[in-house]
Amino acid sequence: MFGDDNRAPTHSQFSFRVSVLGVVALLAFAAIFFRLWFVEVLSGEEYLKEANANRVREIPIQAPRGRILDANKHVLVGNRTILALQVRPDKLPDRADERKKVLKRLSDVADMPYDKIKREIREQTKLLPASPVTLEQKVDPELVLYLRERQDEFPGVTAEQVFVRDYPDGSLGAQLFGYVSEVSAEQLEEPAYADLNPGDRVGATGLESQYDNILRGRNGAVRVQVDAMGNPSGPEQSREEPIAGDNLVLTVDEKVEKAGQAAIENWGAGNPGAFVAMNVDDGSILGMGSYPTYDPNVYTPPVSTSAIKALTDDEAKPLLNRAIQAGYPTGSTFKLITATAGLEDDLITPEEIVDDPGCYELSDTDKFCNAGEVVNGPINLTDALRVSSDVYFYKLAAELESDTDEGLQKWAANYGFGSLTGIDLPGEGAGLLPTPEWRDELYDKAADPDSCAGTKRDYTNCGETDRKWSVGDNINLSVGQGDLSATPLQLAVAYAALGNGGDVVRPHLADHAEDAEGQVTQEIEPAPQRHIALDPEVRDVIMEGLREAAMEPTGTSYPVFGGYPVDIAGKTGTAEKGLLPDQSWYAALAPADDPQYVVVTTIENGGFGAETAAPAAREILNQLLGVNGGQIESVGGDVNSD
Repeated sequence: MFGDDNRAPTHSQFSFRVSVLGVVALLAFAAIFFRLWFVEVLSGEEYLKEANANRVREIPIQAPRGRILDANKHVLVGNRTILALQVRPDKLPDRADERKKVLKRLSDVADMPYDKIKREIREQTKLLPASPVTLEQKVDPELVLYLRERQDEFPGVTAEQVFVRDYPDGSLGAQLFGYVSEVSAEQLEEPAYADLNPGDRVGATGLESQYDNILRGRNGAVRVQVDAMGNPSGPEQSREEPIAGDNLVLTVDEKVEKAGQAAIENWGAGNPGAFVAMNVDDGSILGMGSYPTYDPNVYTPPVSTSAIKALTDDEAKPLLNRAIQAGYPTGSTFKLITATAGLEDDLITPEEIVDDPGCYELSDTDKFCNAGEVVNGPINLTDALRVSSDVYFYKLAAELESDTDEGLQKWAANYGFGSLTGIDLPGEGAGLLPTPEWRDELYDKAADPDSCAGTKRDYTNCGETDRKWSVGDNINLSVGQGDLSATPLQLAVAYAALGNGGDVVRPHLADHAEDAEGQVTQEIEPAPQRHIALDPEVRDVIMEGLREAAMEPTGTSYPVFGGYPVDIAGKTGTAEKGLLPDQSWYAALAPADDPQYVVVTTIENGGFGAETAAPAAREILNQLLGVNGGQIESVGGDVNSD
């Protein structure tokens, strides 16, 4: 009645179980077989390459960067070698306790935290297993001597020479040259940096960045045999020597650069400023600088984090290149544009007389006056430029406002305002050329309830305006005031176009690249951006007005250039900046009869153009023109209030 659960399975049950186990074993064997076939046959070559790569590792040899030279081949940026404290992990003791003793001892003598040493070894070995671990750069030679005398106490610890950037003139031209820094993880993903390793240094700002592909050499490498753990296990297999980067030869003259930097520092009396000295025909920069400045050697290893943070946080913004990145109203230097627009659009003639009673009343509520309400009486265009009559240009601006082609903005854009000059430096600013469309668009945004979401309904908070364009905006623009924002380089390009007859040049700092033997490897000759159809008679009239402004007794900058041995065509500018002191400007073309150079200087809070910017420009012109003993102690007395 009851079954026996312990009885042996029947023959059929046993056969079934054997069959199942056989199928499972067959499938397992098939999986193993196909995996071996995949590894040995299909992927064999790939794994062979990886195995060979594991047996040989490359240790990079740093290539020195090319030097940056001035037009006379003086070194502006070079290289120097420093001693770097390094550890070869493969040479450290095998036993953990012995290894720890060595690193602890090194920590004491090198004054470096033990934890930092361990971290650097761990992280750098992970990235480059066969390469030395660099713990510190610019090691004290006495420490090196101490370590070498006790090498048996510090196995695997060495000091090697490495190349670092050197800026022999310190802060001179710092914003032009820039500095180098370690290549970032993001850059290593880019094709341009594919041949670099973590820790390599590349151009970060300025010319160092702009021409990094020229200045950066090609690293060499030593190939060594390594074991399965990545440690060297055999002799050197091969060596590829590094190739130094090409030298970059600039159009900059070191003497002009020094003269310009000294001029804006001395006449600026500590106020920020900038200068540009340029060839009017081809746009080659002979000197350009910004104040305050900084010493790029601070970015040379060993790098001080606190020093760099202090530079970044400095309210004076020493890292800012004011010559190409800071936008300002230009004051009366902009009258060049207004004069061109009036003459070219046939709204005035050179001989036409305009009465300047000291103020121009646009309406019962809108009144625009000369500085100090100076009365100039009946004047023509040349007179207006000589004495810098605002009223003359106010009246002309009112006529230009009725021009359907927006003549003032059209000519300003032709001269280069409101757009990049194309200089071979990163980070250039385009400034702002205000137009009716620009302001009206801002007004329309201000009328939109959603345009200032999260802010107060105040255009100063959300970036819009509370009014549309009016003729008053054009009047302000005619004398370089209002919303106009321009860089010193933009103004220099505009004056260069007048000086050369209409070519809007593309300014450039680099002239050519050459190898270590001095052979030219690349010419740098940018073509002009465009040509302005400037009537020669129009140019001559404006040039004469600018010449008289500098060389005639009633000219605005006569107190600075009166009796100067070379005739100058120059224009002062005094830009109002709300409650802040006026900004001082000067733009000069020299010689006046056949301009070769344009010089622009500006000093924030510098007052009248003839008081600070013009004397600074004169010192730069002294160097350019070879004028000796031309420095002036001060400018006072009858300075025309421009």
